[in-house]
Amino acid sequence: MLLRDNVYNSLRSDILMCRFLPGDDMREQELAERYAVSRQPVREALLRLEREHLVTVQPRQGYRVNPISISDARDLLRFRYAVEPACVSEAIEQASDDILRGLDQYRSFDGSAEDFIDYNRAFHIALAEASGNRRMASAARDLIEQADRLVRVSIANVKGRDHMQLVGEHVSLIDAMQRRDQRGAARIIKAHIEKTEKRVLPALARNAIIVEGRDL
Repeated sequence: MLLRDNVYNSLRSDILMCRFLPGDDMREQELAERYAVSRQPVREALLRLEREHLVTVQPRQGYRVNPISISDARDLLRFRYAVEPACVSEAIEQASDDILRGLDQYRSFDGSAEDFIDYNRAFHIALAEASGNRRMASAARDLIEQADRLVRVSIANVKGRDHMQLVGEHVSLIDAMQRRDQRGAARIIKAHIEKTEKRVLPALARNAIIVEGRDL
């Protein structure tokens, strides 16, 4: 079980971090050699990833990393719009002062564009986990991790952007949560996700490996 989970987690991470690009072909034997395992745990990992719509089985040919569609990207971001404000609201109601103070580590950032993706993911996952609601946090974590692929594919079009504006939005949200200001925090997190959609979707639309319709 541990081996299967390790292979699944490694392969999923490689897809979400775009080590395998949308549209890339994959073969079980090559993946088994990459992760130094037999083909069985690789096959099981690929079937799990197919259920998550990250790969598609190609009969007698292997597997292909699913392309990113504009419509699917929009659906994902709008699902985040529903889930993350709920996590923030739950955190304000239920989290201890110590947990909310722990968000202070995300008040500043100094690094590269790649570092920012890691920082941003960690911040949003911390918000989800602060809710104390395991099911909601799990759903939010999956959405946040899958959104990384959108950002990585679009980053060539947004890499000149000043990350400090985004960090400033994080700081405003942390302040509102630590004041336990439900209305203010909801407004900030919703506006933050709306800005993400307005920034990422046009960048994706300019990328040659993005498709207009829904993923298969």
